[in-house]
Amino acid sequence: MQNLWFKISGFLLLFLVLHTEPVYSQTDTKTLVEADSLFNNQQYVEAFTKYDSLLQNQQLYSPQMLLKMAYIKESLRDYTGAMYYLHLFYKKQPSRSVLKKMEELGQAHRLNGYEYNDLQFFKTQLSKHYMRILELMLLAAVVTVTVMFVSWRKGHRFSRTFKVGFTLYLLFILYYINFLNLGDEGIIKKDQVAIMSAPSAGATWLATASQGHKVPITGEQDIWYKIRWKGQTAYIRKHNLLELP
Repeated sequence: MQNLWFKISGFLLLFLVLHTEPVYSQTDTKTLVEADSLFNNQQYVEAFTKYDSLLQNQQLYSPQMLLKMAYIKESLRDYTGAMYYLHLFYKKQPSRSVLKKMEELGQAHRLNGYEYNDLQFFKTQLSKHYMRILELMLLAAVVTVTVMFVSWRKGHRFSRTFKVGFTLYLLFILYYINFLNLGDEGIIKKDQVAIMSAPSAGATWLATASQGHKVPITGEQDIWYKIRWKGQTAYIRKHNLLELP
């Protein structure tokens, strides 16, 4: 029975390791230098084009680059873009000051969804350190299995409570990898967007929203996102909403 339990634990651990995705990064220094030079010369549109190419095609970005992109978008009165790049910056370097900055910018332009709160800060910190936390949990599991195996070979027998607890720990790691959801959000990217009570053009009209508002996404149905709008359930067409990563 002990040997069977070790096999089950080892299988779960191997499954968890195989389902852990590595993170890669790429660099293109030349394009970044050219974009920075254009930005410093106040050629903002040209600089943004190069920045956007790095971001979209190579997934390369630095915090400084994201701030410059947000600055360019704000100067063009594209508040959806400005908030989007500030959000990316915040995901890379989360801090209360950045949250406060987004809240102040939202208040200045009467945009909803940017209220400062500790829960949002906690979610971002957890998202930022997601892989590090997972690595530590997997390392702890590997060390535990190793120690258990050595102890078992020496004749030690483990209590039922310990075995159940460790199995639940492995299942929690599995949940952490595959099912943990910190909540999805999106930014309205057009003006005069209809917010509806149901996923239908014939549903009750709730409001007309302008670009820049951030809303929680709670589901989707066909061409509609299900969102929370001022405390109530609502729907918005997908092409009107920029989903945040």
